[in-house]
Amino acid sequence: MSASPEGSVGRRANVHDFLAMKGRGEKITVLTCYDVLFARILEEAGVDMILVGDSLGQVALGYESTLPVTLDEMIHHARAVRRGAPRTFTVVDLPFLTYQVSVEEALRNAGRVLKETGAEAVKLEGGDAVAVATVKRLVACGIPVMAHLGLTPQSVHALGGYRVQGRDPAAATRMREEALAMEEAGAFAVVLELVPGPLARQVSGELSIPTIGIGAGVGCDGQVLVLPDALGLNPGFTPRFLRRFSDLHGEALRGVSAFVEEVREGRYPGPEHTFDPEGPA
Repeated sequence: MSASPEGSVGRRANVHDFLAMKGRGEKITVLTCYDVLFARILEEAGVDMILVGDSLGQVALGYESTLPVTLDEMIHHARAVRRGAPRTFTVVDLPFLTYQVSVEEALRNAGRVLKETGAEAVKLEGGDAVAVATVKRLVACGIPVMAHLGLTPQSVHALGGYRVQGRDPAAATRMREEALAMEEAGAFAVVLELVPGPLARQVSGELSIPTIGIGAGVGCDGQVLVLPDALGLNPGFTPRFLRRFSDLHGEALRGVSAFVEEVREGRYPGPEHTFDPEGPA
């Protein structure tokens, strides 16, 4: 069963539905999305949750990392997603330096996201004392927060690149402690990115809130992928954890190539695509 509008609850899901899904052992489906057309598809397919990720910096805007993404860009794309999927629970990433400077600034920025986009929750990275204090403050003010541990892309330079996290015992212990601290602070879910499968399963078992994995194995309570990656629109991106569920790059290339060929040869537009002086529009 699903927490999506067409699923078991028959309405837009909320944070309590995801807790209940974990309790029942039902997997939670999450996909990233940045625009209205794909958002419509996700809602029609019954995805449980949409994440408007700051990965849009690389995937939609062509930046080298997520670091240049601004709050205005996140809000712009999240509003488009909401228009396309008004009945699907939506989480919006807080981009780099919109929540790290101070708790009060984080509160203002998170509040702006919810006010201007209609999304239900925000996501922030990290599990240190500053992040925990920020989660506590946001939750106390009624803003649901999803945490993000493991590979945190906004810290890619400090981490030395996009590497699996938590492989040594000390790092694994620290991640477990951070996950429990995020749960205690009030986060309703935790993303685990690029984490060894056994560790992710252990963390999932220790938490009462759902874990959403990406490159963290099947032991998580749900899974998230970047939609263009999952649909094969980014053929040069080939991490081990990624499965392509379609080949839209190939389909789009064939379609565009056919358009170019037919226009150059004068076969498009044909008579059936051309309006008569007094015919129907």
